[in-house]
Formats: sequence, structure tokens, C-alpha cells
Amino acid sequence: MIVSMTASQVLYRKYRPETWEEVVGQEPIVSVLTQSIRGETFSHAYLFTGGRGTGKTSVARIFARSLGTAPEDIIEIDAASNRSVEDIDALRSGVRVLPFSSRFKVYIIDEVHMLSTHAFNALLKTLEEPPAHVLFVLATTELDKVPETILSRCQVFSFRKPSEATLAGLVQDVAKKEKLSLDAESAALIAFLGDGSFRDTFGILQKVISAASDRIITRDLIEKVTGAPSLSTLRDLYAALLAKDIDAAYGTLTAAEAHHTDIRLLCELLLETVRRSLMYRYAPRLREQIERDYSAEYFEIIKQGAVESADVISSRGIVALITAMERISYAAIPTLPLELAFIEILGVEGTSKA
Repeated sequence: MIVSMTASQVLYRKYRPETWEEVVGQEPIVSVLTQSIRGETFSHAYLFTGGRGTGKTSVARIFARSLGTAPEDIIEIDAASNRSVEDIDALRSGVRVLPFSSRFKVYIIDEVHMLSTHAFNALLKTLEEPPAHVLFVLATTELDKVPETILSRCQVFSFRKPSEATLAGLVQDVAKKEKLSLDAESAALIAFLGDGSFRDTFGILQKVISAASDRIITRDLIEKVTGAPSLSTLRDLYAALLAKDIDAAYGTLTAAEAHHTDIRLLCELLLETVRRSLMYRYAPRLREQIERDYSAEYFEIIKQGAVESADVISSRGIVALITAMERISYAAIPTLPLELAFIEILGVEGTSKA
């Protein structure tokens, strides 16, 4: 039987970091872990926390291999499907067995927050007095669901979301290795859609590759495949808001919906653009970095918002767009939260052109 991989599995597994040098965006964590190995000061239990696709499991595997642990002595457990006290009891029985061919046995428990209360209590007994030949690396996306008794027995490392610039650079590097034609603007859009996740970014790139002819990736193709808003839509929407022309803003929004634009993505991109405009306006030291991180075309939109209509591109606008983001997912009419946000941003309620 032929088993097909999902799109996200292909590139993410192919380019998953295998050495410390290949880990990007988590330099402080890499530095501490490598120094602890060199100095023989490593702990018996670690907890890696952070958003999905930030490299927690990959770093855990590299850490285990760096300790000289052979594959047969690295045990990975998915707590989402092995969450009962019986599962942890089986783990505790295995812990007492010496490694096959290594100095240590390393247990990597992913999604550890999914363990039941009784399972956590059983795991705690082992974390309190682990055998000398065992190390634990727990990983979670929801730190608040891990009991304090577990946290207190672990060294906790928080994995930060990679920046869009980091993800865009990674996309361009992979595109080069895959012999794809992809410009900086397209890489930046894929990075934005990846939302701070290496795994999601690779998944989007794989999805776009499958739709590309002649291995050429353009922004138009990405927009078509993902429903991402076009730069022209964003520009027109921004121009309408800056001109305080709610008619034009509504018209642009209606046209975007008619072209099957993902309205939540449009709201997210608009929110990010307003945020960058405010940073450009009020934090002069960040201006060069903002210009460096984005394409010339998108940077001009950011800059325009920073120098015009301070009463429109404002903290009030940020709050209105955040509220719209929260409401879009359950709104019966997807564009309605944005329509209300435009009224709030422009302060036009109670006025009329008639």
C-alpha cells in the first residue's frame, strides 16, 4: 500500500534542523544547552514551551543526540494519545531498564499538557527521583496547563516565535535548494501567512509549490492558493481610510470578498500594517529595520500611514481592528466586524453625507 504524505510533512521533515548550527531563531536556548553539554551541567528534566512549529521537538532530538544517545535510546511519546495513568506507569517501568547502547535514555514527551491529572501525579514521582541514566524533555504549547509541581522539577525554556524576516529568509533558502523561482515579496507573504511557525510556513510553501507551473512562485499565485489579500487591496483600503472615505473602504472590502479573499487574513494584515505605521511614527530608531524587513512597495504603504492622518492611523484603530479579529471567526457575515471597525476608526457614526 502506498501512503502519501501531507504537504506540510514533506518540506518540514526534509528541512527540519538536524544539528545545532541548523537551528534558527532560538540562539539563546541553543547556547545554554550546548554549554551545559560541554560542562556536564545538564539537568535530568527540561520543559520546552512555545507556540506550534517553533522547533521544540527538533531541538529536543538534537539535544538527545548531542548527549551521544543512540536512536534506540531516544523514546518519543505523544501525550495527546498516551495521556492515561496506565501509559505513564508503562513509561515508569521502562525508565528502570538501562539504555541499550548509550550513556542515557532520553524520553521526549510532546504535548505534555494533555496528560490527565493522575498521569501527571505518576510522572511527578519519576521526575522527583529519576534514575541516573534517564533524562526527560517535556514539550508543550500550553504552559498554563502544566502543574506547578512538574514545572518546579524542570529547567524551563521558552521558544520564541521566529520573526517574519527569519521565516522569509528560510523560505528563500529552501526555494533556492528546491530550484524554485521566488522573489522577496512572495517570500515575505508566505512568512506572514506562516504566523510565527516554521511548520506552518513550510506547509504553505508546499501547498503553493503544488500549484506552481514551471516552479515559478509569484505573489498572485500565493494569493490565489491561500486567499491572502493582494497588496493592491491593502493599498486601496489604506488609501480610503487615510482619505476618511468610508464609501471607498466599503467598496474595496466588497470587491475583496467577491475575489474570495480571506477576510480574517485581510484584517490581520491591516492590523499589522497599522501597527508598523505607528512604530515608524513613534519609534524613529526602528525605521531602518522596518524598511529593511519589508519590500519597497509594502514599506511605502506603512510609511504613508505613519506620516498622514494621525487621527486615523492611531491606537484607536488598533483596538478596533483587534476587536474585529476576535469577532470575524464567529460572525454570520465575515465582513461585518471590519465594516464596524471602519466606522470606529473614522468616527463617522452619527454623520451622513446625504
